[in-house]
Amino acid sequence: MFGGLPRGFWWLWSSTLVNRLGTFVYPFLTLYLTLDRGFSATAAGLVVSCFGLGSVAGSLAGGELSDRLGRRATMAGSYVVTAAVTAALAVTTQVAAIAVLTFLFGAGSSAPRPALSAMISDLVGPEDRQRAFSLNYWAVNIGFGLSSVMAGFLVRADFVWIFIGDAATTLACGLMAWLLLPETRPAAKDAGAAPADDAGSAPAGGTAAGRGLAPALRDGRLLALTAVAFALWTLFHQGVTTLPVAMEAQGLSTRTYGLVISLNGLVVVLLQIPLTRWLRGRRPGRLLAGAALLFAAGFGVTAFAGEAALVYGPGVVVWTVGEMVFAPTSAAAVADMSPSHLRGRYQGVFGFGTAAASFVAPIAGGIVLDRAGGTVLWAGCAAVGLLAGCAFLVLRLGGGPGSRQARPEDDAGRPRATRLRGTVGT
Repeated sequence: MFGGLPRGFWWLWSSTLVNRLGTFVYPFLTLYLTLDRGFSATAAGLVVSCFGLGSVAGSLAGGELSDRLGRRATMAGSYVVTAAVTAALAVTTQVAAIAVLTFLFGAGSSAPRPALSAMISDLVGPEDRQRAFSLNYWAVNIGFGLSSVMAGFLVRADFVWIFIGDAATTLACGLMAWLLLPETRPAAKDAGAAPADDAGSAPAGGTAAGRGLAPALRDGRLLALTAVAFALWTLFHQGVTTLPVAMEAQGLSTRTYGLVISLNGLVVVLLQIPLTRWLRGRRPGRLLAGAALLFAAGFGVTAFAGEAALVYGPGVVVWTVGEMVFAPTSAAAVADMSPSHLRGRYQGVFGFGTAAASFVAPIAGGIVLDRAGGTVLWAGCAAVGLLAGCAFLVLRLGGGPGSRQARPEDDAGRPRATRLRGTVGT
């Protein structure tokens, strides 16, 4: 499970872990705005949606920059900017300024993700990509599980501590990215060598590397996968935006929410490795459909929780298993369908779905919670999950006619050392 991956991947894995150990602000941002700043659920949702709007811009920009400037420079620069914005957000009191900084916080947080996914695709061959994405997701959730518990206790002392801790770990991650990660962007000569029939390849007289997002946006399967992913991530973000508000309205404390949501990371830490072994060789479309059904069940059961904290926990566990299947499987599917010279852009467009969901989810969740109540909100989440499952079956990823498997020419863009499964240095 852990063998055969290059050293560069493990440096990337380590930087991801450090970054996620300080994920304090976003899960508690809604509570910060409602409890510390006195915002209503709808107003807090509107401000937090600025994070999602920034994430939309950051995802697309990060994908473009990672193909143009390089993976390492994009990640390091984004982390440093995000650390500065997080620190500023801690001392800002004006509503407009909070909204602007929240937008920048979202952009800076999202920009490294396409570069990170593209780097995994560069470093790891097609046969090991799902395993690599699963291991990276494991690091994300080791950090998130620990940070959620720590943040719950930090909030009890003062909300300012979650901003300080988040900024410090983000800055550390930026330094790690610049000093320790290899640059893996395919050389221009490799990018220009894409075959004429490659999706998004350059026309005669130029390379696709200079044509922005257009080649990725012409890939219908990528756009379809992105649209369905948007629906599922809209559900996921209810767990960190409206769920804490709904639990607080039922008389449950912020510490209780912290313990409940920490189950998300704990389940991934315990089950991601054995689950990844079980997933190997299975059809992506069926895995994604099953993940959607788990999202539907996990959020649907929340409608019956009320004041019973013990009911929220199983719901989080169920949709977390769906998340564990969905995240690495979808990322690997995008990596396999993307030409080597467009990996950053493909991951950026796919990340657009996640980012757009983080923009829409707080607004939609806050409005529904305020006007219709939690029961309607969670029932609606269940319906969306069921529809997403049906959509994945229709897409038939990895098994339908015209499905694009990883091809030998895509392997050519990776550094030679990684193709030989050796060490990649800085």
